[in-house]
Amino acid sequence: MKLIESIREDLRAHRGDWFAQGFWAFAVHRFGEWRYQIRWSPLRKGMSFVYRVLYKMVQILTGIEFPCEATVGRGTRIDHFGGIVISGYAVIGDYCVIRQGVTIGLKNETEPCGPRIGNHVSIGAGAKILGNVRIGDHVDIGANAVVLSDVPPHSVAVGIPARIIPRKTSTIPTHPKEPNSALAR
Repeated sequence: MKLIESIREDLRAHRGDWFAQGFWAFAVHRFGEWRYQIRWSPLRKGMSFVYRVLYKMVQILTGIEFPCEATVGRGTRIDHFGGIVISGYAVIGDYCVIRQGVTIGLKNETEPCGPRIGNHVSIGAGAKILGNVRIGDHVDIGANAVVLSDVPPHSVAVGIPARIIPRKTSTIPTHPKEPNSALAR
């Protein structure tokens, strides 16, 4: 069952901590995605009600708004909780880290398209990534940065609005469970 596998992987990404608020948000997110696969309408509607209650509980208890319409890859984790808003239009890659106070969302309501974030992206506390922007792989978004334009791979984005600084060497280690990872050997 894909739901259970996804939740197990999210638990591993949150270092096995059942009480990590980020894990709660991910578990409800995965449940919300899963309910769309239910073919029998009365059961799907019942599961949708359960999802909405759980979603609101997580939102109230943790301060994390993370709708199931957002696409999120494997091994991504919410490192700290509180004040996190992720748009349902966002696409987030594998093995990313999201910290407190982050907004990944729309730049304006008339353009309903969210950011597309690559793999191995570290998003600092208070950062805002807004609009139809693409963030490349192995990028660091600095604390409180406001990203309004594309960020190429292997870069650092800092400031308001964010300035792009090329990284001389990649300092983000790959996830130990990822194939071809130097840490897996």
